[in-house]
Amino acid sequence: MNVALDEVSHAADGVGVAATPEGLSAIHDPGCAAAIWQRDPLPRFQSWIDMLEPERLPRSRVTLRPEDVRDAAFQICEACGTPDCDERRMLIDDTAALADLFADVMCAPYLRLRLDVISTNSCRKFHVDVVKARLICTYRGTGTQYGVSTDGAEPGQILTVPTGAPILLRGKLWPENPRSGLLHRSPPIAGTGETRLVLVLDPISDSVNEPDQVSMHVH
Repeated sequence: MNVALDEVSHAADGVGVAATPEGLSAIHDPGCAAAIWQRDPLPRFQSWIDMLEPERLPRSRVTLRPEDVRDAAFQICEACGTPDCDERRMLIDDTAALADLFADVMCAPYLRLRLDVISTNSCRKFHVDVVKARLICTYRGTGTQYGVSTDGAEPGQILTVPTGAPILLRGKLWPENPRSGLLHRSPPIAGTGETRLVLVLDPISDSVNEPDQVSMHVH
């Protein structure tokens, strides 16, 4: 599927913004270094997750097939004591839906999935990930920051992905030459009291690295 993205005035060069999930497939278009699915979280879901005690937010690192993400997300929530309610089911459903979407766009038979709970500075330096591509969705707190750099230095203009909006970014292993110069980072939040919940998905396509079964680490 090839869906054109309309670039908006506040987006960095090479960053497309789409109103539908199918628009993320434009990551395959020449010159598209990242794609954002612009969406607004349901107010009751956002209120619930923003008020949840940080120690009850789901957190884990897991490698699995896309079709197993829903069950894994349920197990992670159970293990972390995330309250069983409609909003938790929304979180599980959305995680599974984004995994399916990302796996389809990337033709990935396996995924690495992380749910990170972050309350300090993490990866605050602008960078490009050493993966083919990465999907990041911030469910709680400040979203991923990004900008274009011509010389590897910090971008002159820093933009922030809205909370709840997934961004799909090309990584260093993407077969692109020359590089776009698009860099991203986790927002610096040390000392603010903010706690973020971030979903990160990476594709696994090398058969040598594909696991025989799900491996899960809940921390």
